[in-house]
Amino acid sequence: MNQKFTEKEVSPLSSMEEWEDDLLKRYPDPEESAKTKEEYRNYVDSERVDTVREFYRLNHTYQTYDFVKEKRADFLKFDKREMSLWEAVDFLNTLVDDSDPDTSLDQLQHLLQTSEAIRADGHPDWFVLTGFMHDMGKVLCLFGEPQWAVVGDTFPVGCQHSDKIVYPEFFAANPDSTDERYNTKYGIYEPNCGLDNVRMSWGHDEYLYQMMKDYLPEPALYMIRYHSFYSQHRENAYSHLMTEHDHKMFEWVNKFNPYDLYSKVPVPPDAKALRPYYEDLVAKYLPSTLKF
Repeated sequence: MNQKFTEKEVSPLSSMEEWEDDLLKRYPDPEESAKTKEEYRNYVDSERVDTVREFYRLNHTYQTYDFVKEKRADFLKFDKREMSLWEAVDFLNTLVDDSDPDTSLDQLQHLLQTSEAIRADGHPDWFVLTGFMHDMGKVLCLFGEPQWAVVGDTFPVGCQHSDKIVYPEFFAANPDSTDERYNTKYGIYEPNCGLDNVRMSWGHDEYLYQMMKDYLPEPALYMIRYHSFYSQHRENAYSHLMTEHDHKMFEWVNKFNPYDLYSKVPVPPDAKALRPYYEDLVAKYLPSTLKF
């Protein structure tokens, strides 16, 4: 199935930060709830809200079961490029968002902020590595993928869309919402079938999980695969598809997410000083090159 997307698409360089800022708006740090709206980064003006809404209109319209099947068949061959993790970091750094008025941090510095916060709290080294590389799948943008097929809240496809997903009204334009195979509570799935048997909307989470599944411990893989699945780990909207083991592993997802959302600070980490530690850490768990 080849879909042609002729409508206006959201550019990665104009909306990467807007999507991430929208997460902070929807899921503010509970420990800093006393902050006034003005103290947060300016992501509530009308232009940015319109950008996020347009992002999710596209995402919810085109993220169908067949679309996910097509993208998995294409990208999970991992035949686009072979490079070391450090080459991938340099590649990812071309996604610096020049439109963001509040930070000039590149992707490496965001990853380091996340992983250094994890390390400071004394978590295992594989947890630190997960924080360092959790957004590596965003290289999909550099392979020509539109923003709405790389980032954004993820959700199951092949069953009814929950009204707990952000902007649920946009699913009305998704063909699966009127397809009797996919528009019931369980759709093509069985009760408590387990998330490993559920197809998620396509994006950087699933892509990186598939790349890393032979190298990292299971809790790390859950963190990578489901860190954008907010309708479950914040709203419990899909517990009917999960096993007891899924719920146990989601304790790790819940432990990871605050580091991703709330570790951003204006002072950049000293990437040069930190690099030897991360070189050793990457070498401990990963091969010298990875296929993307």
